[in-house]
Amino acid sequence: MNQQQTSTPLFDRLRFVLVETSRPGNIGSVARAMKTMGFSRLVLVNPRFPDAPRQEEAIAFASGAQDILANAKIVGSIGEALEGCNFAAALSARPREFSPPVVTPRSLAGQLAVDAGLSAALVFGNERYGLPNEIVEKCNVLINISANPDYSSLNLAQAVQVLAYEMRQAAIGDAPPATNVGFQGEAAGIAQIEGMYQHLEEALVAVEFLDPDNPKKLMPRLKRLFSRTQLETEEVNILRGIARQILRKVPPKAS
Repeated sequence: MNQQQTSTPLFDRLRFVLVETSRPGNIGSVARAMKTMGFSRLVLVNPRFPDAPRQEEAIAFASGAQDILANAKIVGSIGEALEGCNFAAALSARPREFSPPVVTPRSLAGQLAVDAGLSAALVFGNERYGLPNEIVEKCNVLINISANPDYSSLNLAQAVQVLAYEMRQAAIGDAPPATNVGFQGEAAGIAQIEGMYQHLEEALVAVEFLDPDNPKKLMPRLKRLFSRTQLETEEVNILRGIARQILRKVPPKAS
């Protein structure tokens, strides 16, 4: 595995191939599903409408992913769609008598993320008929999405979303989201947290919530509660501010 391969992320090595898609709206929905997960390479094999990505319905369903549609590649055969690929995975809900090995989306995602030498394609069939056997047989694996056996119907965009999500999770690993909700402050130090506990204990005694002669396990339980929150310095200061205000209103009783 050379350095160029190891430096190529899965987002740049993976293409989504749609075969003979009938509805422009489905192509637009697929573009949206791809973009939400960070993928951009869309290939259309003989879509029903030659200008499908420019159809009003496709643009409407893309909902902001028009750049994926604008850059979609339209080809006349599966061979053209897979040019430059050294791995292809077909998606089908139907078992095939002579199908390649069947894998789950998650196991495939793990394989593609780890092996940076793979330039891969995920191949999706027509909304009504799926993929013909001759295309499935050209692929290395057959993907089966586990679903309710009594109703396993997924539309095209839903299937793409499932695959794109699994691919993204495998690609980013345990990395945190690019943007986090809420504040990301400095973690409080042990001494700061211990000082907060002492301050809080004084306040709880002052309001007679805690009996210093019979404390039982209140403070250890509070410490366990706060230890699960990974307190930040500002949060410790807020709690100490609450304790300070309590002590101003209800000063400790003289011993």
